[in-house]
Amino acid sequence: MASNISFAEAYKNRTKQFAVDVVKFCRGLPKTREADIFNHQLIRSSSSVASNYRAACRARSAKEFYAKLCIVVEEADECIFWLEMLEATNAGSTGIEVLINEGTEILAIAATSRKTTGKRLE
Repeated sequence: MASNISFAEAYKNRTKQFAVDVVKFCRGLPKTREADIFNHQLIRSSSSVASNYRAACRARSAKEFYAKLCIVVEEADECIFWLEMLEATNAGSTGIEVLINEGTEILAIAATSRKTTGKRLE
């Protein structure tokens, strides 16, 4: 049980750090209309990953935990989308690949947890 608690804390810290890193990255984006839109969406979705995983850790039931994990998966995937849009439009700055890789890893972990939790609910 202790390993699950330490994993949850480590993952909670990791998702929060991802959101912080995204904010810092977005500060370096050009001040264009499209970059402003991508910036807003990326910060919103990355902070949602962290806040919804934090809420999942406080879930009152397995179903509530599963529902929050579903949001984490959706928002992590959205983060990757916005990062890819920045990359594709050459609006992103140095460090975008690191964020894409971290977002992809966070997504994979959340998706696996969701799948495992979903099987337990069946």
